[in-house]
Amino acid sequence: MKITLKEVNWLKNLKIIVVFLILLQAPILSAQNYSSQILGITKNQSDKIVGNATIQIKGTQLGTSSNDQGRFSIAVPSGKITVIVSSIGYKSLEKTVILKTDETVSLTFELKKNLEDLDEVIINAQVAKEKVAISSGSATKSNISLMNTPAPIVVVAGYLLDQQANSTIQESIRNVSGVTQAGNNYNIGDNLIIRGLDANYAYDGMYGGGSLGNTFNPVRSQTNIEKIEVLKGPSTGLYGMGAAGGIINLIEKKPLDFEQYTLESRFGNWGHYRIMADLTGPLAKNLSYRLVSASESEEGYRDISSQRFETYGTLRYTTKKQELTVSSAYIEDAVQIDATGNPVRLITPNVLGDPNAGGYSWENLQNDPTLDKNGNFTGLQLSDDQRKTLANSLLNSDGTEPFDIGDATLVSPLSTPNEGVESRIKLRHEWKPSAAWTITNQFLYRNYKSNYVRQTGALNYVYWATSGVINDDPRAPLVENDVLYPYAARRQEYRIVDAKEKMFQYFGDFKNTWGAENKFHGEHMLSINFENRDINFTQYNTWDADDSRATNPVPYIYDIRNPNWGSGSIWDYNPILGTQYEKKVKAWGTGLQEVLYYDKFTARMGGAFLGTIQNYQDIYALGPYVDFDDSGFAYNFGLNYRPIDQLSLFANYAAGRTVYAVTSSLDGDDRPDSESLSIDFGLRYKSLKNDFLASVVFFQTATTNLQYSNDDYDDDPGSSAYNISVPEYFYDQENRTRGVEIDINYAATNLLSFNANATFQDPKTLEASTVTNEQSTGVPKTYARLWSQYKILIGKNRNVMSLNFGVNYESERSITGYGLNAHVDEYVIYDTALGYNLSKNWNLKLNVANLFNTRYYIKAMYAGGLPGETRNFQGTVKYTF
Repeated sequence: MKITLKEVNWLKNLKIIVVFLILLQAPILSAQNYSSQILGITKNQSDKIVGNATIQIKGTQLGTSSNDQGRFSIAVPSGKITVIVSSIGYKSLEKTVILKTDETVSLTFELKKNLEDLDEVIINAQVAKEKVAISSGSATKSNISLMNTPAPIVVVAGYLLDQQANSTIQESIRNVSGVTQAGNNYNIGDNLIIRGLDANYAYDGMYGGGSLGNTFNPVRSQTNIEKIEVLKGPSTGLYGMGAAGGIINLIEKKPLDFEQYTLESRFGNWGHYRIMADLTGPLAKNLSYRLVSASESEEGYRDISSQRFETYGTLRYTTKKQELTVSSAYIEDAVQIDATGNPVRLITPNVLGDPNAGGYSWENLQNDPTLDKNGNFTGLQLSDDQRKTLANSLLNSDGTEPFDIGDATLVSPLSTPNEGVESRIKLRHEWKPSAAWTITNQFLYRNYKSNYVRQTGALNYVYWATSGVINDDPRAPLVENDVLYPYAARRQEYRIVDAKEKMFQYFGDFKNTWGAENKFHGEHMLSINFENRDINFTQYNTWDADDSRATNPVPYIYDIRNPNWGSGSIWDYNPILGTQYEKKVKAWGTGLQEVLYYDKFTARMGGAFLGTIQNYQDIYALGPYVDFDDSGFAYNFGLNYRPIDQLSLFANYAAGRTVYAVTSSLDGDDRPDSESLSIDFGLRYKSLKNDFLASVVFFQTATTNLQYSNDDYDDDPGSSAYNISVPEYFYDQENRTRGVEIDINYAATNLLSFNANATFQDPKTLEASTVTNEQSTGVPKTYARLWSQYKILIGKNRNVMSLNFGVNYESERSITGYGLNAHVDEYVIYDTALGYNLSKNWNLKLNVANLFNTRYYIKAMYAGGLPGETRNFQGTVKYTF
């Protein structure tokens, strides 16, 4: 890991200060534990559940929030305890009880409407104020409230997902600072990044696919998602194997103990439709269920089609001290892959003259003059007319920006969607043997398989110099029968992939809440995890005539603006087996976390040992097993200071373990372990009524010890650069991002609310401490998003109409590949939505994405850019009873 001397000194000073503060308070420790417990439920005067209410123990920083069934539990010291319950739109309510040691008391809080906050009583009756998420729930696996958490966490409430009619997590990232699309040439799965670095995915804290370079993971649906929690930076063992950027934790819908049934239908552009049913309620006194099922299909903009069928089932059994949940998921999806997007036309810079001074000169397109040993020209020789044809086809943006092919697409009909089938079953058991102890055990089995035909490579060579040779065929314009095709695409490759992954995961979390009646208390937490994955991967390949291995070449694309395609099936072109391997991954970890509370301070520190062993065997080449061990320690230290209830300041330092994709290097050497490092300084501010929450975080995040190739290495004895005595790879590359993140959630009134976030960052790539890439490929330096809602009351029945407006801004991003110095432009996209409650049960909604039909690129890809959708209408009808 590489940090500056200044940062090292700062970290030393921070650790000394915090240790001093802890030692200073040590004499006041008491042996009396928080052995008593308060169980509660929050309702309103109509006996309806009030979820997400804030629970605070008066005179302390002890606090929690009620769940979606209005229930909560909190460990407290014995003696006289005053509980304060508050929720937006209701008056705060206090109750005082006297508890004996090890006693458990159950309380019911009946909250009354707060009419003073409303302009009219009728508004209170018709319009519910949106809830600002002020608790993280499960991101840190502790009882710590969001305002006391010394770590960068963003929570996306479910109402935002519903307003925006989001179907996938890719659409939901607009609500979180620091998260954006990755730039690569696969476009398989979500491919999201946090702070320019890799992200992991979890469902309620358990593995959700991704990492280890598996590019065949699914596009994660939002159908069964209640809210999203993003924990940025290394997770330090809380979630097992970690990614440097952080964890995207998807909180799934849970059974309710009252009946609720929702039916939904959605339709829109490009043949889009979706039907969904969400059913929940009690089956017996302590048993409840939830069943969610949806079917969705779309022909897709630019033929990027998608289909999905999904079903989720959950049973939950609760007693006074135990909760047992069994959940399952089955998803079939088929998402077309656009690995090329709009390609950049390949032109060697600085040879064409100045286009702004009268246009390109065809005379500058000189043929390569060098001869080989047989006296033949090395590069393709073009006639004057052919060079004029090339010059006439050029645009000022060629070579630096993607070439806009309009609504055409380079997704070949010979390719097929990524057809995935995923099944998951999870068992969760939570046991509270006493008021101070909580023991949670979770078991997950996941099976995912995928197959697709992906087209990669559709390169439009115009005038290209490589290795000192101009137009070294096939890296040259396409000429057939003396006819030059200036817009032709060459060096096509099709990859036929069949991939399978089976995995088992166990998480055990053991938590003890301790403390005394004084201000010093805390939590001991022990986490244990184990997972075992088996991955099988097979790939066949076929090519156009530019590759000598093609026995029956696919046709050249003669014009990327109006592509011609081969007929029949990809198997008609004699693909050959190119890759077949088995990979086994065993990972385990043991972590300790300690949360300390004293007066206005909260400290969180922990360490974990994470072990990961990967075994790889190349079955196709009958190669030996290759083992890699990425085991090592991870640790974190954070301090939060809350001078007043509304304001908190925090600092966090975390070092984690990341895991190499074993296929990235098969040289048999055990590489230096890849590590991640994050330093955060932040502040949070909330209003007294909990209707406003804002955070600002200054950060530096990096992943280190990355592999990159040594340019001096060449193992070809026939090459003039032959030099096998030098290392093939170096392992001191670092991807580093520094910046600031801003998140704001504000429910201003019952009628007006908005969510806004912005990220200003400087993502770089360094090799041996030397900056080699001033802007990490595909990562924007600035992006900002806003989503707002305003409600009005219509008609005699005062039915609610909601007006939504959103905006997305993303700055310029760089494109890599083939020595390009190219980019995709910045863009601003506007969205809107209109909702109307016909009655208590019926709701209508119209969402319009890309309102002004802006042309933009959603991803900066490998030698190209992926065009975003044009204006898109979606109508939704929802019936709830």
